[in-house]
Amino acid sequence: MTDFFKGIPQIRYEGPNSTNEFAFRHYNPTEVVMGKTMAEHLRFAIAWWHSFAWPGGDPFGGQTFERPWFGDTLDLAKLKTDVAFEMFDILGAPFFCFHDADIRPEGKDFAENTRNLETIVDYIGEKMQGSNTKLLWGTANLFSHRRFMSGAATNPDPEVFAWSAATVKTCMDATHKLGGQNYVLWGGREGYETLLNTDLTREAEQAGRFLQMVVDYKHKIGFKGTILIEPKPQEPSKHQYDYDVATVYGFLKRFGLENEVKLNIEQGHAILAGHSFEHELALAASLGILGSIDMNRNDYQSGWDTDQFPDSVPEMARAYYEVLKAGGFTTGGTNFDAKIRRQSIDPEDLILGHVGAMDVCARALKAAAALLEDGGLEAHRNARYAGWDTAEAKAMLGSDLASIEALVRAKGINPQPKSGRQERLENLWNRFV
Repeated sequence: MTDFFKGIPQIRYEGPNSTNEFAFRHYNPTEVVMGKTMAEHLRFAIAWWHSFAWPGGDPFGGQTFERPWFGDTLDLAKLKTDVAFEMFDILGAPFFCFHDADIRPEGKDFAENTRNLETIVDYIGEKMQGSNTKLLWGTANLFSHRRFMSGAATNPDPEVFAWSAATVKTCMDATHKLGGQNYVLWGGREGYETLLNTDLTREAEQAGRFLQMVVDYKHKIGFKGTILIEPKPQEPSKHQYDYDVATVYGFLKRFGLENEVKLNIEQGHAILAGHSFEHELALAASLGILGSIDMNRNDYQSGWDTDQFPDSVPEMARAYYEVLKAGGFTTGGTNFDAKIRRQSIDPEDLILGHVGAMDVCARALKAAAALLEDGGLEAHRNARYAGWDTAEAKAMLGSDLASIEALVRAKGINPQPKSGRQERLENLWNRFV
């Protein structure tokens, strides 16, 4: 045991009336909601990068956190792993997620990077044997190092493409070895800043072939998890190729991968794309590519991805309503891609940020489930489209313009507007949240 979280108790459920800040008030892992426990529904995961690797900087200032494991040695990486699993146990977190650069020190070349990764993966595997926490997903950091300044898969330099492909291979191996349930690709530098030096067609073809290689390798090694892409707009490139759900789906269709790859959707990224979180979730579900979610929130007055912990039950209830309506998670879950504020420098802050967020998600899940079980909202939705359930309306979709014109003339069709009843439905929604 380290002493980083010394004096912090294991977080347990004490109910909504508890005044103990080191307790769950709403997240009861064993409570059954719509036939599954909360733990099974929510599938919480801790992000290694924000919780243990982030130094507390922002676009205008550097490190504010002082952590005993900061540094580029294997011993410090092992200490970081020890602290991580202590935190997982304190929170009772069922899953964690990582990038390769989060868990291993940077080496002088690819071979040393790989040796470092394999060493720490073995160490994490040993820690997992004594823990209930599993790996939700792994991924490769193909955006932080200066070699990726012009992208990874879309880079104009084939040597960067080769390095990136080799790195993803080692990260998929690591994820597979640790029993990960998904593998994520996040195109942090897959975009462009100016068309003056960019070949859009070439870069798209490179990205498509890269993803096809990932899928091929998944099947080659027998990885049974899901390959996920995380849409990411605006940051850091002005034009990101993985901008939102619709954009990524078009990319998957273009390269014949829509049945092989699903999406990991983040609240903050949805906002940066000009959408709501629930819109992106609903669209992904409609397209059959909803896989997992990164849970956080943005500061609506700031122009970058602030990755704050969620604090709005009504906002999160809209998200979980779409998840539940889509049938819930299978291999996916709720990863807290969220970081405490740079002024929150105490170990207690790291724990309590997660405690509060887990409670917010639990309250949101229960509200969404109650509304879905009530059936009122879906009844209104079904009634609005009921006309399309008639045989005549269904036949019209298989008809042609001339036949439809004849129908309109013969029946004297003269439609009148009907209310969308938005305010009534908002009132219904607010009864549950």
